[in-house]
Amino acid sequence: MARMQHFGWFFGRGFGPQGWLRPDWHWNLRWDRPDLYQQSARELERAGLDLLIIEDSLSPGPREQLDLRVRGALGAPKLDPLQLTPYLFAATEHLGVAPTINAGVFPPYLAARQFATLQHLSDYRVGLNVVTDVKGSRHFGIPELAHDQSYDRAEEWMHVVRQLWHSWADGAIVEDTDTWRYADGSKLDAFEHRGEYFSLDGPLNAPPFDPAAGGGDGDPVIVSPGGSGRGLEFAGRNSDVQLALAKLDVETVRAYRQKIHREAEGRKATDIRILFVLTPEIVASEEEVDRIVAASAHPSDADLHEVIERQSIITETDLTGLDLDRPLDPAVFGQHVSTGSIGGLVGGADPATPLRELFVAKYRKGRISDGSGFVGTVEQVADFIERLGDDADNDGFIFNGDLHPVTVHRVLDRLVPELRKRRILRSSFGTSGLRGNLTDF
Repeated sequence: MARMQHFGWFFGRGFGPQGWLRPDWHWNLRWDRPDLYQQSARELERAGLDLLIIEDSLSPGPREQLDLRVRGALGAPKLDPLQLTPYLFAATEHLGVAPTINAGVFPPYLAARQFATLQHLSDYRVGLNVVTDVKGSRHFGIPELAHDQSYDRAEEWMHVVRQLWHSWADGAIVEDTDTWRYADGSKLDAFEHRGEYFSLDGPLNAPPFDPAAGGGDGDPVIVSPGGSGRGLEFAGRNSDVQLALAKLDVETVRAYRQKIHREAEGRKATDIRILFVLTPEIVASEEEVDRIVAASAHPSDADLHEVIERQSIITETDLTGLDLDRPLDPAVFGQHVSTGSIGGLVGGADPATPLRELFVAKYRKGRISDGSGFVGTVEQVADFIERLGDDADNDGFIFNGDLHPVTVHRVLDRLVPELRKRRILRSSFGTSGLRGNLTDF
């Protein structure tokens, strides 16, 4: 019998112009209004997805990359995902929503209070996609840290946020209408935190969570996307969901999961759902698979230029002026760029490989049936998902794309019935919020 898995959607462009660079734009849906996102969120919930993660970047980019990042609307503009989140909760009943929060920019007390508020208002369906991006620091007058040091700061941030959430002990809420005593101040923890990166006092002025309503300790779900060694350490110690970027074969998925579990420091493997990013291209027939794969084999210079621009945005490094006939010099990447982002470009290529070959490899498409890519029929994509669940004990996948109705339907219309027929995808939700849905199988 096939193994039930969890599924989510990574809102890859963030709260920006959905559909830009695609014909989808001509549906004339306003990206700066909530209707588009509410419609898509309802479809994700109807499809049985547990979670929607909203990408974000606080910076439009370094001065020398501003035009590169805005002309394709890939790096900017972006609006604040935290402000969009209540609209998504209003449109759904079960879907979890995890907006991105930057642990280096948002003060712990402010973040703890904002997400405590959303946890109560959403009936325990909020998550935090915790990132350590440091390139936006200059906009806030904060010094930029090295990559690994930013994770040290995030560890302290996460510790203090949890301490604030739990600064009201059991029984602190009294609600005695005879005496009109609402709470017992002696059960509030007025702690003082003086750390390396943060200095603040408790308690939080938001009420505590109800574990019975929210599952576990009632806290919001913590998501992390880091793929570097330090990022995996952070995930093992702190995350409920790891947004995993890796080569999708049985051996790699199994090894990646083992790395996370080794870092869990006393936590059970089932405490962390490791969901791998998947962007399938589902087509109607094997003949169509052949046509698409063949068409991608020899990209034009214009095709390669698009790839280079996208990789420049992903790595926050301008790669457009590099000599394509020379190997990639790792020195072009600043200290802020994660090894995961660099690895996504380089893969397992020989260091002497010309840069052109790396970009050609990024452009080429392959068959999901033989593991060379992600183009396939709906049956082949479902076979792939089922195989990783059964052979690698995979927890599930995060689909990646714009949160545009056309994109959502392109991926899910035929896949959802096939996965449900195989009993891989849920058909109903529980009643304990996002955490409950993530742990009910």
